[in-house]
Amino acid sequence: GLGDMAVSSSLGSNLFDICVGLPIPWMVAMAVGKTIRVDADGMFCSVVMLFAMLMAIICIIAIAKWQMTKILGFSMFVGYFCYLAMALSMGLDKIPCIFDNKERAAAPEVAF
Repeated sequence: GLGDMAVSSSLGSNLFDICVGLPIPWMVAMAVGKTIRVDADGMFCSVVMLFAMLMAIICIIAIAKWQMTKILGFSMFVGYFCYLAMALSMGLDKIPCIFDNKERAAAPEVAF
């Protein structure tokens, strides 16, 4: 049905963004000789949060017996906004990531 297409579309668009949307601007920047600064502060917490969200989504879908229902859609909607609130809070340094270095050393520049 249309619900399955919506879930597939959301997963596919994220995959496209990561595989195409990120590398192309970096390749263009490298082609013109620009230095790209990579800042990995909070990366581990972001990966842990994404993995937790993936597990939560799989559990919620299994509880819904693999059927797209209004409750499943609402659960995904609420879960997304919870993730967004946590990611923004950590990005704005309102909530510290417990795995980050306390000194917050400057990230080294990576030149290709």
